[in-house]
Amino acid sequence: MALQQLLRGDPSKRSKVYLAIGALSLVKAIAVRNDRDRFRRELLDAGLFLGIGLALRQFGKLKAQKRQELESQLPDWAAAAMRSESARRGVRSVAKRQLGQSEPEPEPTLRDRARGVLASL
Repeated sequence: MALQQLLRGDPSKRSKVYLAIGALSLVKAIAVRNDRDRFRRELLDAGLFLGIGLALRQFGKLKAQKRQELESQLPDWAAAAMRSESARRGVRSVAKRQLGQSEPEPEPTLRDRARGVLASL
């Protein structure tokens, strides 16, 4: 998973998922403790998931703190407008128009590609 995808969305929710997977991996490692190689692999997986979960939790706290600092510097009317969903959609559409970007076209499915290949024969 790319780092940008990992940090997108709500990091506190994702951290809970990674911590839960890490806890399950830790339980699984304890269950297979008699097999040394498998125990090490499971323990490594548990450590990685727990580490990512803790890092995402810290990132979520930092992100919330920075958002709060920015909102404290804005006037009340601007902060309220920033929180509304309609304002977010409006800003997003204006930004897309300014940048000249349209909605991304969906990737062709396997069926579409197969039809294209058969049509070209």
